Amino acid sequence: MSIAAAPVELDAAARAMVDQAAELLAGRRVAVLTGAGVSTDSGIPDYRGAGAPVRTPMTYSQFLADEPYRKRYWAGSHLGWRRFSSVSPNAGHRTLAELEEGGVVTGIVTQNVDGLHVRAGSRRVVDLHGSMERVACLHCGQMFDRHAIAERIALLNPWLDDAESTLNPDGDAEVADVSRFAVPECSVCGGTLKPDIVFFGEFVPPVKFEEARGIVARSDALLVLGSSLVVNSGVRLLGLASKKRIPTIIVNRGITKGDSRAALKIEAGTTETLAVLRDALLA
Repeated sequence: MSIAAAPVELDAAARAMVDQAAELLAGRRVAVLTGAGVSTDSGIPDYRGAGAPVRTPMTYSQFLADEPYRKRYWAGSHLGWRRFSSVSPNAGHRTLAELEEGGVVTGIVTQNVDGLHVRAGSRRVVDLHGSMERVACLHCGQMFDRHAIAERIALLNPWLDDAESTLNPDGDAEVADVSRFAVPECSVCGGTLKPDIVFFGEFVPPVKFEEARGIVARSDALLVLGSSLVVNSGVRLLGLASKKRIPTIIVNRGITKGDSRAALKIEAGTTETLAVLRDALLA
């Protein structure tokens, strides 16, 4: 398991920018969009941050078409989820829950699948790309709790505990040899099971996006945290904020696709930034 990173203090330039952000957000209802950068302080690696390895995630069509792909996916997903399930929300997750409780944050739209916002106490959360906590049958639609599927995988594949593997972002791992892996089937109809997450090449469910759009539509500002805004769903929410003419503040280490459209772009970590915003907005 990766070791959770300790937040660092904001430098003077970043602190001045966060103070500006607090002034801009004061008295406003704030919608929040979060990406992988919010969870790095919990020890979860980031796809696109500095030093992140280049990866080509499995696509939805590959998962559907080829049993060897499903073996590789489920073996890695099982090991990754088991490690992710032991990860705790960090101070940034908890601060967002405090801001919601204090009436500042109207809701959180997250691109993460780790479930940490809910575990931190946030109540209005739209998991735009799904959650690793649920498993769906692609044939009959039955939903399963991930813990139950994990127990079945462990029984079918006791050798997996000793397999060579490397943890990746978004709840999976690279397993060296999956030839022996037994893929679990739906206990209702025998159909194909898939974690209830949006794969690369798969669309965000329209109902889910409408929930996310509603949070932004009912808010007076958009705060983007730890997302490079590469994924189209995030860009669309940024476009909605622009159309409403509400200010967008982006907090991210590194360039994002929304920098030119933001009222403020803060180059800093999300945990330490949120700590300053909380003290200002809940004072």
